[in-house]
Amino acid sequence: MARIGVEGTLTDVKNALQSKGHDCVDLRNEDDANGCDCCVISGQDKDVMGMADASIQGSVINADGMTADEVCQAVEARGQQ
Repeated sequence: MARIGVEGTLTDVKNALQSKGHDCVDLRNEDDANGCDCCVISGQDKDVMGMADASIQGSVINADGMTADEVCQAVEARGQQ
């Protein structure tokens, strides 16, 4: 399964992903995203100016407005591409 970086405020998402067999790591700083296939963020700290530097090669999923199940589906869909 995939290695997923999950923002600390998304405990329900992290638990749902782990229950599906994914390896989840807490995103506390940019270095935590290294080696992750995908990262899930809450969207609360989005870069308003649109100038954020991506620190991973994988996908970033903004979980704002999504249920934990919807995030799991999005992660699995990105993994199949």
